[in-house]
Amino acid sequence: MRLLLIRHGQTPGNVLGRLDTEHPGPGLTDLGLRQAAAIPDALRSDPIDAIFVSTLLRTHLTAHPLAADRGLDVQVATGLHEIEAGSLEGLRDRASVRTYLQTAVAWGSGDLDQRMPGAQDGHDFFRRFDADIAVAAATADVAAVFSHGAAIRVWTAARAQNVPATFAGENELDNTGVVELTGSPEEGWTLLSWAGLPVGGMALADLTAADPLGEPLAEP
Repeated sequence: MRLLLIRHGQTPGNVLGRLDTEHPGPGLTDLGLRQAAAIPDALRSDPIDAIFVSTLLRTHLTAHPLAADRGLDVQVATGLHEIEAGSLEGLRDRASVRTYLQTAVAWGSGDLDQRMPGAQDGHDFFRRFDADIAVAAATADVAAVFSHGAAIRVWTAARAQNVPATFAGENELDNTGVVELTGSPEEGWTLLSWAGLPVGGMALADLTAADPLGEPLAEP
């Protein structure tokens, strides 16, 4: 099957550079809504069979234009949400962001025993994310899965067989950036394309935002 992992549109937390992972989370900025509105035309040639979102509000708002355009119901998956920041939640200082990113990078590289301060370890993250990707794979030939920056990066780095574990950490994924893979949970996944910019291109990018989860996850 083909799997389209799509990062949600811009949020106020992305603009401020704040670690913002709590439920239900914020909505979208005006730019984020425009980014979401551009998705149906950007994916016009993709025969999408199913749309999945996380439990966070921003993915629902981002997926809505595509769901309305295709006449598809949005399916809420409980394991697709962002990597919880734990005791780092709401912080934006360099040290806190660095700790969050270093932990996420470690998971993507295979060190699953590291624990996010006050939150989960890598085993917990992959268990929940893998489970929902398996549901998507069993449901559709082409699935659009709306998730989150760090979660998409880390999962792709660990699961795509044709790129090194460092690949996702070294490439940006802006709001509404699309990561395309093919495969299955049983046979493994191959990365087909990594479109790090918003679906509408630079016209819908915000170069002034401090978004820590859109930048490369390499050590600051």
